[in-house]
Amino acid sequence: MFTGIIEEVGEVVGVAESGDSAVLTLRAGTIAADLSKGASIAVNGVCLTVTGWTVYEPISEIAFDVMGETLKRSALGGLKPGDRVNLERAVRADSRLDGHIVQGHVDGTGVVVSRTPGDAWDSVRFGVPADLARFVAEKGSIAVDGVSLTVTSVGSDWFEVGLIPETLTSTTLGIKQVGDPVNLEVDVLAKYVDRLLTTQRATEAG
Repeated sequence: MFTGIIEEVGEVVGVAESGDSAVLTLRAGTIAADLSKGASIAVNGVCLTVTGWTVYEPISEIAFDVMGETLKRSALGGLKPGDRVNLERAVRADSRLDGHIVQGHVDGTGVVVSRTPGDAWDSVRFGVPADLARFVAEKGSIAVDGVSLTVTSVGSDWFEVGLIPETLTSTTLGIKQVGDPVNLEVDVLAKYVDRLLTTQRATEAG
């Protein structure tokens, strides 16, 4: 489990495709401090498993296996060497939950629709697929490329967030341009409530 509070922005070293899967190699420093094989790292909001690493002080190169399903459902398939990615280690049981509950299970991808600079923050609008739009609520939580954000406004196929200076400088959202794809994970509680209500209605109708 993750919180959506980004620890570090890493850099893609390589993406080696093999059939319907790939090996993603990233360069990072902070998250490499306590690596172990099989550890979970959120890469742009996608939970990936560490398969190996090479230490080059103070930076390490970390490898992950990425399955075809992950490549299909997320924007990781479009990464290339030099791209920047948001990184977060799995949350510790004794840590504060400063963001919101993020599973690292991306529900789909969206796209940057517009950016409006403000005096102290940027207002950014993202397009959202129709099947995910019902889970996005004003003042609710959503993870965009792994970043825990509060929704400020919603439409039928879009939502907006306000990005404070810390988010702009400490995550890749500060450099995202109109048209860029992003990974989206909606609030897991909203998904469970939707599932319960759908099941209840089906039972009552049957």
